[in-house]
Amino acid sequence: MRVAYRDARALDAEEGKPPPLPLLPDEEVAELARKGEIGVHALEKELADCARAVRVRRHWLQSQLADGPKEALAALPHEGFDYASVYGACAEMVVGYVPLPVGVAGPLLLNGKTYQVPLATVEGALVASTRRGCKAITESGGAAARVLKQAMTRAPVLLFPSAMRACEFQAWMVDEANLLRAKERFATTSRFARLISVQVAVAGKLAYARFACTTGDAMGMNMVSKGVNAVLDDLLGDEFSDMQVLGLSGNMCCDKKSAAVNWVEGRGCSVVVEATISGDIVRRTLKTSVEAIVQLNTAKNLIGSAMAGALGGFNAHASNIVTALFLATGQDAAQNVESSQCMTLISAAGDDLHISCTMPSIEVGTVGGGTILAPQRACLGMLGVAGASRDSPGANSRELATVVAATVMAGELSLMSALSAGHLLKAHLQHNRKPSATPAGAPSSDALADSK
Repeated sequence: MRVAYRDARALDAEEGKPPPLPLLPDEEVAELARKGEIGVHALEKELADCARAVRVRRHWLQSQLADGPKEALAALPHEGFDYASVYGACAEMVVGYVPLPVGVAGPLLLNGKTYQVPLATVEGALVASTRRGCKAITESGGAAARVLKQAMTRAPVLLFPSAMRACEFQAWMVDEANLLRAKERFATTSRFARLISVQVAVAGKLAYARFACTTGDAMGMNMVSKGVNAVLDDLLGDEFSDMQVLGLSGNMCCDKKSAAVNWVEGRGCSVVVEATISGDIVRRTLKTSVEAIVQLNTAKNLIGSAMAGALGGFNAHASNIVTALFLATGQDAAQNVESSQCMTLISAAGDDLHISCTMPSIEVGTVGGGTILAPQRACLGMLGVAGASRDSPGANSRELATVVAATVMAGELSLMSALSAGHLLKAHLQHNRKPSATPAGAPSSDALADSK
């Protein structure tokens, strides 16, 4: 290979032309990028080697860190990663990857099936605490969950010549015959995406059309955007040629922002999950009392959240579990904003404790996006939901959504127990620090998870 490389460069030199880019050493390619003679963003295409493109880009980046600590880049790993799977799908200008520890919380008995739930996090005590909640739920007979509805949304903002014309558009879209036409046009863009409904809100000359669609086992934002665009093109060419599409997203979707429309109408999978925890397990495993948890939940998650003006935040730490599960399974981590909207309700059931979590906007998929990466797909495989469902499109994503909700409930149960018993700070001092010796009085499995 070395001889062939030299011969090729020599031949090009004799002919008076520069050698092909892939034949140049990494340092020379990086220098060309530094001079702007080749695009540093296009190295994968130019070199036809994704791993080498990362190496060259790191050389280039090193030259850009002249005013910063150059040793910092050396600590960012880059070897041993399948960059071909990332190219054109997950990230651009790639210079390495950030490893995250993945723990498992379980066993979690949900709808008659047992799961070990992968959580990617750097927060000490989170996995241990969630595992304790899973243990309490499973030993009490398990949890039950149901997906109330499933629909991804996109809401373009449309400008009309007048407010009355915007009202005409709203009236046109709610007509059944017109909606059927929109559904047919939408369906031409995908094998799986289907338009369910359209809600139109008018603000002066502006109209916001919130399209709700099924997307199979994909989270589906791109599928929905493509379908909505086709419907709008159809309308622009006919009934509403005077309509101006200001933006394919008008923020009434509402993506990656906390919004009442998601809390009320739902987005992605709307899920409710519940479990009844025996009083004995509350005392023995959770180390608290039914009365204490119920009282704290009302004062904290309901009244306290209302005092804070929370929007969908009637919970203790749902976003902790949602984010950790999203990172582990290749979901869009930024969608934890709306996906973490959750109301946790806890009440006494005789001597036992009833807990439920209602989550109207869990946005997940088991195909596309980060789910194509091998580690994330492995985590989906651990849950038995990797890829698309062969029998029922959307079934795998619905099952994943129920796992998210049930794991959130386990986390809520354990944290509320720790808070009501005064164990939270001690638990974090044990699991979120690296002491030379276990501090006196720090809880072990009593405050968090029994390792057995």
